Amino acid sequence: MSLNRRSKNITEGVARAPNRSMYYGMGYKEGDFVKPMIGVANGHSTITPCNSGLQKLADAAVEGIKEAGGNAQVFGTPTISDGMAMGTEGMKYSLVSREVISDCVETCVGGQWMDGVIVIGGCDKNMPGGLMGMLRANVPAIYVYGGTIMPGHYKGKDLNIVSVFEAVGQFTAGNMSEEDFCQIEKRAIPGTGSCGGMYTANTMSSAFEALGISLPYSSTMANIEDEKTVNTKESARVLVEAIRQDIKPRDIVTKKAIENAVAVIMATGGSTNAVLHFLAIAHAAEVDWTIDDFERMRKKVPVLCDLKPSGEYLAIDLHRAGGIPQVMKILLNAGLLHGDALTITGQTMAEVLAHVPDEPRADQKVIHSIEHAIYAEGHLAILKGNLAPEGCVAKITGLKNPVMTGPARVFDDEQSGLAAIMAKQIKAGDVMVLRYLGPKGGPGMPEMLAPTGALIGQGLGESVGLITDGRFSGGTWGMVVGHVAPEAAAGGLIALIQEGDSITIDSHQLLLQLNVDDAEIARRRALWKAPAPRYTRGVLAKFAHNASSASTGAVLDKFE
Repeated sequence: MSLNRRSKNITEGVARAPNRSMYYGMGYKEGDFVKPMIGVANGHSTITPCNSGLQKLADAAVEGIKEAGGNAQVFGTPTISDGMAMGTEGMKYSLVSREVISDCVETCVGGQWMDGVIVIGGCDKNMPGGLMGMLRANVPAIYVYGGTIMPGHYKGKDLNIVSVFEAVGQFTAGNMSEEDFCQIEKRAIPGTGSCGGMYTANTMSSAFEALGISLPYSSTMANIEDEKTVNTKESARVLVEAIRQDIKPRDIVTKKAIENAVAVIMATGGSTNAVLHFLAIAHAAEVDWTIDDFERMRKKVPVLCDLKPSGEYLAIDLHRAGGIPQVMKILLNAGLLHGDALTITGQTMAEVLAHVPDEPRADQKVIHSIEHAIYAEGHLAILKGNLAPEGCVAKITGLKNPVMTGPARVFDDEQSGLAAIMAKQIKAGDVMVLRYLGPKGGPGMPEMLAPTGALIGQGLGESVGLITDGRFSGGTWGMVVGHVAPEAAAGGLIALIQEGDSITIDSHQLLLQLNVDDAEIARRRALWKAPAPRYTRGVLAKFAHNASSASTGAVLDKFE
């Protein structure tokens, strides 16, 4: 392959003079036109701490590309801060931003005929959005994660963003002083980087490392550490070599690679959002992958890492304990990883892991061996039943008893559900139903961290169930079930639940069931009418109109 698609495909002579003239205006020299043109998709913004530390990485990428013999072409991608938007109307734009980011990457790479692209991002949707765009464009590409945040501290305890949401519940329950509440709010986020537990950002970065589309150890580095900048420059060098070898994203993101990624998600106790995003990533890669594949993987991969939200430690602790390569080496030795999967370095995954120790170090408590796994099976269960014939997602680890039957407390939006919790109207044994919050109904499938955090703060995390056709934050844990499909706006059974109905959540039987007889369900269905769209113009309206079911990734280009 030519190192420069543009010089190869543009007619020689006069016809390409206007094209080159534009580059001369940006300082290019004659010799630059034989070098690869490499995009730098820069997610830097001052919207959120997750992305406010990315400019130094973009600068390092540009420097690395130039040193390796390429031309860097920088363009921007947007971001939405889930942490800042949580509980507001703005949260509806979060999943939408995944599609916008993917469109940005595909559009710029395709429109400018780039030879490769390095995507740099931090907040949750930056990663799936960036990779989906990389897969659509399918020129050599590498992902650089912006890095995790360091923990905050107060009264001898580590803090992170979820500490604040849970403090809201503790304060309203009368179990925390106003002074402590304010201090936690001020100290939880000490600087730049993405949310520190194995929440969605760190889940996706870890999975990308397992895919082989990011460099080893890169997924758990802290944004403020110098090694993150050094790693970005090395990523640029590796990308230029991948262009020379013509290694494309679809060569890397195969079914074996996705199985490796999902194995790591299970082993690290990752976010429920990974299910949604990997369905979308597989769709972009044209890999045969369904929601049932997650359950297949869950049954054979144990949880090896003691990480928040249901565990003890943060991503930076995982990094210091050996990082994702150590987790992967344990899985590889147990026959739970495909060692022959290709990586962006040109090596197989087994070759990448060759020098990683077979067992985790004895002086750390984050990573466990197979023999001392925290749970024998994975934590992300796919439940089905009359309430979710297409499936739904439950995070079942960390619960004393992941089975309950209780009366429905029904809410057609998040805010009224949260208000009921804050007013102490939700009692142990209740099953909250938050609906019309799916891809079409929300629209945008907002996350429910505010109500789940408030429940945990009030001590109801294991005694109150919550089901929704919306999503959960990676920081959520408790008796919660999300991504219920079909969603309420599409006429799913969740739309027909009435106050006081009996609902069963049974993670042992993988069951989500409305305990109402078929005749009554038929009667209710005959009376049900689809609600009018909440938005009729703009990006939310377009998303609501085009989004597929959560069970297929809530993608916008799944045309029948």
